[in-house]
Amino acid sequence: MTSFYESAATALQLITDLDSGLLTIVGRSLSVSATACLIACGLGLVLGAWLGVARFAGRGAVLTLLNTFLAVPSVVVGLVIYLLLSRTGPLGYLGWLFSFKAMVMAQAVLVLPVVTALTRQAVEDAEGLHGEQLQSLGASPLMRSLLLAWDERYALLTVLIASFGRAVSEVGAVMIVGGNIDGFTRVMTTAIALETSKGDLPLALGLGLILLSVVLLLNVLIALVRRWREHQELGGAATSPLGVAV
Repeated sequence: MTSFYESAATALQLITDLDSGLLTIVGRSLSVSATACLIACGLGLVLGAWLGVARFAGRGAVLTLLNTFLAVPSVVVGLVIYLLLSRTGPLGYLGWLFSFKAMVMAQAVLVLPVVTALTRQAVEDAEGLHGEQLQSLGASPLMRSLLLAWDERYALLTVLIASFGRAVSEVGAVMIVGGNIDGFTRVMTTAIALETSKGDLPLALGLGLILLSVVLLLNVLIALVRRWREHQELGGAATSPLGVAV
């Protein structure tokens, strides 16, 4: 059995040599996650901003359901998407099962509640600080949600970065709906699981190091955005979303 040190040395060699198989898996993984995040963030930012200011009957139940979706296991999401896209499912006519589109759909469904919930919290907190002032100026709920979302743009940027980290590190759903097909639907997390079970530890470890590097980079970006936000707030007078000093 290959020792840890031998596996690590071979893994580093694969990375430094820019192994084509490894790069293909990494590229596909980043592409799937980026596409899923664009879709989920486009919907989640709008829905979360609206929920942050909207007041309607049943809002508490909607928020409870949204928070419940945050804890849904990825394999359950994968199972539901699989049933929807299977030949006998309502979306079977699309022919997306075991494809790039199916993996994007699964990751988007996983990320959407995260983006929506965090955006809703950020906008609702801002509403508590500036909502009355905006209402006194005649701003409609839609206008308030847009203004408050813009005011919290640095916080929402960290949400977007975190959502990508959630997507790129997911394994259960994409394995179910993608099938982990070599050359077509194999991504970093599913490849790590497969290669480890096969005993190909160098490739698994190489992909693991790259995935860890991606997650580390995302956390560095989040820290930089937070420092940038603090610098912007310290650099000028505190203002409301409309630019009025408070």
